Amino acid sequence: MESEHMSYFPDLDYLLLRESHIQPSYKGSSEVKDALFSIPKILVIGAGGLGCEILKDLALSGFTDVTVIDCDLIDVTNLNRQFLFRMEDVGKPKAQVAAEYIMRRFKDVKVEYYTKRIQEFNTDFYERFHIIIGGLDNVEARRWMNSTLHSMVQFEESQEPIMSTVRPFIDGGTEGLQGQSRVIYPFISNCYECSLSSMSNEKRYNICTLAETPRVPEHCIEYVYIKEWNEQMKRKLNTDSKEDMTWIYERALKRAEAYGIQGVTYMLTMGVLKHIIPAVATTNAIVAASCVSEALKIGTTVSVHLDNQMQYSGQTGTYAFTFQYERSDNCIVCGNKPIEMVLKSESKLSDFMNILKQAPYNLKNPSVRSNSASLYMNAPKSLEEELRPRLDMTWKQLKAEKLVNKVDSLSVTDSTVTQILIINIELQD
Repeated sequence: MESEHMSYFPDLDYLLLRESHIQPSYKGSSEVKDALFSIPKILVIGAGGLGCEILKDLALSGFTDVTVIDCDLIDVTNLNRQFLFRMEDVGKPKAQVAAEYIMRRFKDVKVEYYTKRIQEFNTDFYERFHIIIGGLDNVEARRWMNSTLHSMVQFEESQEPIMSTVRPFIDGGTEGLQGQSRVIYPFISNCYECSLSSMSNEKRYNICTLAETPRVPEHCIEYVYIKEWNEQMKRKLNTDSKEDMTWIYERALKRAEAYGIQGVTYMLTMGVLKHIIPAVATTNAIVAASCVSEALKIGTTVSVHLDNQMQYSGQTGTYAFTFQYERSDNCIVCGNKPIEMVLKSESKLSDFMNILKQAPYNLKNPSVRSNSASLYMNAPKSLEEELRPRLDMTWKQLKAEKLVNKVDSLSVTDSTVTQILIINIELQD
């Protein structure tokens, strides 16, 4: 007997019970529809503006076994676009409230929730799911998830990926009136790391402009942060602290008044310091619909999935286009081969660390070990302090102390990726 949930959406019959004109091999069958409602296990990462839309769309598309991860709590500022939450939910975990709302609305849908960081789960957890959909809001988390899913893949003797170990990663993202969705098949399509160099850098301001000729509210906020905070508070700014943000806001407002500049608000202060781009509910809805459509294609084979990115722009109208990113042979995640480097013997270990922090590697806090010894370790603190002096040593000095060879293989680890990067170096005079 057809369940109540299945009977909600007769339009799925038109999609799943008929032949596909796009995918000739799909002939349509009730078995596919039944499987959709019972087999796929979907993981949604993020229950914010995009995540709420994704969860709603999954339930409306027939997926009944969903898990959501989000470690954030609901804030009153979320309520204008994250429609699964109400005023009485402020202060509660997003994942919990979103899961309970979906299950109340759709009786046949089971939504399990977790209020931890994605880095707290091992690969055994992620292997439970057939499809992972990301509604993440930062680059670091996307890089880690992309790297983790690649680390789960096993290979045949021919070095072809074993498909049962491949988990499709559907990544969605929005910035104001722009958004994108992409389908990543580890070691088959390009990965998130491959396209990292194409992303725009954060906006930076000339310090002379900030100090002498501020013209816009952002100049006042940046000046107070860079100059006054560092001089007076002498500690790291906590952008999640209301007290710290209020301190910046109040002084930026005074500076703006002194220069006749209007527009400094508490919300703008948070946006500048946390690099927040105002969220637009319509963009979230469009991108979420694209992500779930791709999950439906993959879960039923009713159509060919995206290959491999959709870009949406709503700034000067409604415009969307698709394109394919090529895999990068030098990608540190899916390139699947050692990196080759020639280094000058007189250059320092710190110079090498700076190379790793720039494109195309974009590492955050790398640790480095040679075949002979640990050259630098980011943690624990005691070990970092012990090895820190080596950053000022040249490769010639490191070689003289037998810490590295003229031709050596370095193992590099970093919090942004789960794989160990192998870098083969050759020292030249």
